[in-house]
Amino acid sequence: MSLSHQRVTQHTLQRLLLKRFGMATATYALTGLLCWVALFNDLFRASLATALLLTGLATLSQLLFLGLFVSGQNLRFRDPSLTEAQVLVALAWLTLLLGMFANGRGALLAIYVVILLFGVFQLPPRVFARCALIAFFGFAGLNLYEAFLNRLADPGLAILQVSVLGGVMLWLSLFASYVQAMRQRMRQRRFALQAHQDTLRGMMRQLEDLVATDELTGLFNRRHFLRFAKSALEGLRVGRQHGLALIDLDHFKRINDTHGHAAGDRVLQTFASVAQACLRDGDVIARYGGEEFVLLLPNTQSDQFTACCERLREAFNQAEPLGIKVDTLSLSIGMTLLTMHDDLDEALQRADQALYRAKRSGRNRCAAAWEDADA
Repeated sequence: MSLSHQRVTQHTLQRLLLKRFGMATATYALTGLLCWVALFNDLFRASLATALLLTGLATLSQLLFLGLFVSGQNLRFRDPSLTEAQVLVALAWLTLLLGMFANGRGALLAIYVVILLFGVFQLPPRVFARCALIAFFGFAGLNLYEAFLNRLADPGLAILQVSVLGGVMLWLSLFASYVQAMRQRMRQRRFALQAHQDTLRGMMRQLEDLVATDELTGLFNRRHFLRFAKSALEGLRVGRQHGLALIDLDHFKRINDTHGHAAGDRVLQTFASVAQACLRDGDVIARYGGEEFVLLLPNTQSDQFTACCERLREAFNQAEPLGIKVDTLSLSIGMTLLTMHDDLDEALQRADQALYRAKRSGRNRCAAAWEDADA
């Protein structure tokens, strides 16, 4: 993964985490509002100064989390979302606030569920169950402590609240395990689907190669070359030109008649090997049909193009097909240049006429269409 892509990914992750943090802050604001409503209705056993102090400390705890997200320090942790830490801090604040309630304590038990729902999709089942146990034992310990101090107004109601909370925490833990199992299965299916897609893409590339490739020589076939040449011609700009050549193996019919078609195939394969060794990576050669081939050299000059074709001709002239004894091999080449606004069919016709002239002049030579123009 490139550095720029990694930065974009981290930026996207931070934006998502800040949105989740905003939801957590909204939960704090809702809980604080309920506590202030309870305070003004004499249900909150704390003075106004204590309520203000608790509000300030809760706000400070959220500002600390916000600082971690804004500065990017959260990325240093194994879980950049800090979900478990946020849940535990929220549970501690809620349990502390419930200890200051008189008769309205049961109304805020639902906040436990809201806090833990924050971690259903993020926390592993074992971690979620641990948070649920902390919530349950925190609330149960609060009631036991008040019972020990003889401050528990209604023990039966307290037992009911603890039992309800325990059942809800158990249900939430099972639900979180189910959700995580579903996510794991979906992740496995996504990986399996990705693997299938990669396999299909590989098969498509193989099919494209088969469609574009001549089976005998391994070179591009005529259809693929024409499509490529048209695209290259359309991309030409002023002052640029491509070299286009038609190549014909001399006396190929004689080789087939004398040595058999297997020998002729070996000669074609020999030419393909020689051509691939002589040409650059950007040069394109294809089997045009039978013993005829077509060559395209992008961004070249006439002298460079001629030198390339001569080098190819001489290399084939010295080649020896493996496993068969053939007289000296030779080829003839007709060359032309493609310029901006040129027509591919007309350029191929020019190259074909130059090839005919090379053969008429004795074969085993290169002839250029621009030589006729100069004449």
